[in-house]
Amino acid sequence: MLSLLRRRLLALPFSTLQSPAPAATPAPSSSLDAAAVLETLSLYTNDWRRALDFFHWSASPAGANLPPTAATLSRAIDILGKHFEFPLATSLLLSHHDPSDPAFLRPALRALLNRLAAANLVDDAVRVFESTAGSIGLRDEASFHLLIDALCDHRRVDEAHHLCFGKAPPPFPPGTKTHNLLLRGWAKTRAWTRLRQHWFDMDNRGVAKDLHSYSIYMDALAKSGKPWKAVKVFKEMKQKRLPVDIVAYNTAIHAIGLAQGVDFSVRLYRQMVDAGCKPNTATFNTIVKLLCKEGRFREGYAFVQQMHKAGCEPNVLTYHCFFQYLSRPQEVLVLFEKMLERGCRPRMDTYVMLIKRFGRWGFLRPVFFVWKTMEEQGLSPDAFAYNTLIDALLEKGMVDLARKYDEEMLAKGLSPKPRKELGTQLPGAESDSDNAMSGVF
Repeated sequence: MLSLLRRRLLALPFSTLQSPAPAATPAPSSSLDAAAVLETLSLYTNDWRRALDFFHWSASPAGANLPPTAATLSRAIDILGKHFEFPLATSLLLSHHDPSDPAFLRPALRALLNRLAAANLVDDAVRVFESTAGSIGLRDEASFHLLIDALCDHRRVDEAHHLCFGKAPPPFPPGTKTHNLLLRGWAKTRAWTRLRQHWFDMDNRGVAKDLHSYSIYMDALAKSGKPWKAVKVFKEMKQKRLPVDIVAYNTAIHAIGLAQGVDFSVRLYRQMVDAGCKPNTATFNTIVKLLCKEGRFREGYAFVQQMHKAGCEPNVLTYHCFFQYLSRPQEVLVLFEKMLERGCRPRMDTYVMLIKRFGRWGFLRPVFFVWKTMEEQGLSPDAFAYNTLIDALLEKGMVDLARKYDEEMLAKGLSPKPRKELGTQLPGAESDSDNAMSGVF
């Protein structure tokens, strides 16, 4: 039902749907719901104008007459921020301010801060926290953590650290959560020395470490090539009788698999189940990936069956585990078709991964099948998808077709300049010979 609705929405000229209806005309009934609005907005991530038109239409009496939710408003602002339309994003956020419920705008504020941090506009992000958040009643500790989290998430950890421990006093005293965000930031930037120093600074400052602190540190140790130390930290947690949750178990299962092999991961998984901790999809994905990495695909499929028995459905990352390591193109293609049949919607990075793999194998027919499927699913290809397809075409010597897709990408504004090896002209650009002639005449 949702997919049919999405196809109908794609055909609507949203820019023409914002004109007000006559006063005597009753508001049209609509089966559109917030989930459908959110899904449709996600289809327009590469076309902010159409996304904004649809967002306004869905809320207007002449359209679907469906009030925006915190999630749909946040998604619209995220799309605007992706295209650097920050004044428009801020205006949209402020236009939905309700003094009786300021927390409604917190997810939208998070989306705006996140996009500003991604664009390296740190000062602007701080101003949004100080000014914009203040004007809507959200300049509080929770929003300060949103700012720190956004900066850390986009590798601006030094700036986040300075906001917390610089010369000027921070807006709110750094507590365990603040330290955890910085700890995760150092882990994301792979600054292992700074992370270790921050771990000990927490003790020196008298900041209590919680379960989240240990989980971040364990994960960082595993990713830094020291999984055995992560296992040691997990054992220390057990000895201290800290309450171990599913996140900590998943981190330990991954670490022990890297250190000692997937069989030890399976053993710890069974201990977890015996301890009464229910596994989730991430638990199974961790073990499935370790099995696939060792080429044990049959056992990986068996664990997928266990997922069903445990009440967990395979998600897109489950399929990625197999796509990444399967070595037979036919198996990958069959599994991709089953993924679609079972209603598991591929993401953009799924399509990019598959196009890249089939392209390296030299099979263009499945490349075009994946590309066509992506368009049928309503996803607009991004620059990564276009460039991956172009690389696959160039590998087979199909220069003219590669140039066609490069021109299409440029026309959509997804690339700042044409690829040199293709000699593509920018839309509306004059050729060198035209420029030379204009100089003569």
